[in-house]
Amino acid sequence: MNTVDTIAALASGVNGAVAILRLSGEQALNIAHRLIGKVRLDGDNTRKMMLVRIGFDHALAVYFKGPASYTGEDVVEFQCHGGARVAKSVLNLLLNQPECRLAEPGEFTFRAFVNGKLDLVQSEAVADLIESNNDLAMKIASRQLDGALSNRLHELRENLLFILSECESRLDFPEENLDWDEELPEKIAAALAQVQHLLDSAKRGDILRNGVKTVIVGKPNAGKSSLLNFLLGYDRAIVTDIAGTTRDSLEESVIIRDIPVRLIDTAGLRENAEEVERIGIERSYKHLDEAQVVFWMLDASAPDVDELIKYSGKNSNIIAVWNKCDLISDDMPLPELPVESVRISVLKGTGLEALSDAFEKAVWGMGDKSEEADFAVNARHAALLEEVKNMLGEAILNCSSGEFEIAAVQLHAAMRNIGFITGETADADILGEIFSRFCIGK
Repeated sequence: MNTVDTIAALASGVNGAVAILRLSGEQALNIAHRLIGKVRLDGDNTRKMMLVRIGFDHALAVYFKGPASYTGEDVVEFQCHGGARVAKSVLNLLLNQPECRLAEPGEFTFRAFVNGKLDLVQSEAVADLIESNNDLAMKIASRQLDGALSNRLHELRENLLFILSECESRLDFPEENLDWDEELPEKIAAALAQVQHLLDSAKRGDILRNGVKTVIVGKPNAGKSSLLNFLLGYDRAIVTDIAGTTRDSLEESVIIRDIPVRLIDTAGLRENAEEVERIGIERSYKHLDEAQVVFWMLDASAPDVDELIKYSGKNSNIIAVWNKCDLISDDMPLPELPVESVRISVLKGTGLEALSDAFEKAVWGMGDKSEEADFAVNARHAALLEEVKNMLGEAILNCSSGEFEIAAVQLHAAMRNIGFITGETADADILGEIFSRFCIGK
């Protein structure tokens, strides 16, 4: 991406009430004035919505003079009628101007990064905010966009800079009897604790961004597909009284207790199945091995727990779901199991709150939950922070043994890694890969 051209793109969906188109760059205002005629967007009208005619449409236009804009450049936004044909006609008018081209994916946010409006962590938070599909993910992305994670990283970098200066002063003035800080290993250990605190949020970030792979397993006719349909709120899977109706896995997305879930219904587990069903059962076991949480469906009216007990040692997040409890009395004892158990009736819609409670407990046992969490590092951040963690661990040992030159090299490397996270030292390939994930217009 270059930052010289003036760029344009549709910045909203179409076929709604309003479509928003955005221009950014040195020629944005000139292009806008050329297309709208006598109405002026600058001067006293800067940052004011002005009624204009552009092409065949009457639209609202607003001018943001750089650097007080999203990209840090001159920006003009048009709000036209939302029909696809109208929006496309306005976009074509903009792109037909010789100074203007179509923006690449993420280019508006890239320019905001280049012009110092956002760092790389905040830029990634823009994408997270757009893609968030639950309230908790949205809140954390918003806080990271406001700088919650960036501030932690800048604080960590400043602490390491102080420690590095102490190490290098020992190298520059080895013969001087200066007031050396004798607690450098302890200070590095404190920085290491900061890194670990950041890393502890990685699991939470993975859950919120990628969802929890949750597999529904059990014997035929235990109610697996009925539970899938109930949680989705519509009939996705075929349900009959015939054993083996589900022969292949079905995957759908759902939100449970504000947690994104990849919910997978599987073929019923049984022996002596015919060939097609057997293939489905093999896939069931494969999903079971990969599951983060398992809903193991059991028929309360005909308890059979042998397979669950055999498998329970392989996955700590199995929830035994006793279905069809409407067919037994409330005080009827059920077999004791080495996993969390809940009683439900999908048919009657009872016990589902208890199931949601057990699911939430299982998920946040994998990654710390906090409604007030300010940040959740992503996989890229975590990989770099793991390297920082190792570097600081070695730096502690070298400082303790007086090897300050080696410790300084490790501290420099740790600071460089933090710069890769925030974008201060990121190279063009990393930036290109990150911003290519964005949609055009953002």
